[in-house]
Amino acid sequence: MKGIVLAGGTATRLFPLTIVTNKHLLPIYDRPMIYYPIETLAGMGIREVMVIVGGKSVGDVVELLADGAHFGLDLTYRYQRGALGIAHAIGLARGFVGGDDFCCVLGDNILRGPALADVAGDFAAGSCGAGTLLYEVPDPERFGVAEFDAAGTLVGFEEKPQQPKSDLIPIGVYFLRPDAFDVIDRLAPSGRGEFEITDVLNHYIPNGGLFWRRYEGSWTDAGTVPSLLRAAEMAAGDASEGRLLPPPPRPGQ
Repeated sequence: MKGIVLAGGTATRLFPLTIVTNKHLLPIYDRPMIYYPIETLAGMGIREVMVIVGGKSVGDVVELLADGAHFGLDLTYRYQRGALGIAHAIGLARGFVGGDDFCCVLGDNILRGPALADVAGDFAAGSCGAGTLLYEVPDPERFGVAEFDAAGTLVGFEEKPQQPKSDLIPIGVYFLRPDAFDVIDRLAPSGRGEFEITDVLNHYIPNGGLFWRRYEGSWTDAGTVPSLLRAAEMAAGDASEGRLLPPPPRPGQ
């Protein structure tokens, strides 16, 4: 399995912090934000990772992460021109992925809990074409929201609804197979003008084609000022209890 980290976007919700820098370079406790999704992929046993970059400070992201050797990874990069959505960014990795399964983690997602190697293994061994992790949040209207029928079967996702049908959202960890690129090629932009990952997930739901698990650890995005603070508090709590891994050495060390 290969990995993708999405680290583009304009991050207007974090202005003025992101006027002159990429949000994924902002600190979460004692390390840059982008270290956390990389740690999530490494915890699955993934070793080949593409970082999708865009906007400001692309060179700073590359200088920070270098070739990934200090993480035990082999990193490569691809530039996304404009904020065209998660699905569009994933589509840029077609040549990198080749014929392999892959996992995409959003660059502002902070997961603190058990490593996901078993989840990745279950997806790889199964027959579903795509997969994600669901998590209960108090403000689901900010995200894509899962909808269930009366029997508790997942029937779809709705992007940023005004009236959410549940408080479960797919967090930014997506397991996909190579045919997902064909699905992305057929997408139309949403009303927001973006190619939505929820449309990709919805494609696989019929006939039980979507793999999902409830995430049992702690999660937050870090895309707003309140969630940036929440992420730092979460990481600080892990550090005080000895659950936060030490940051990797600097490149070249």
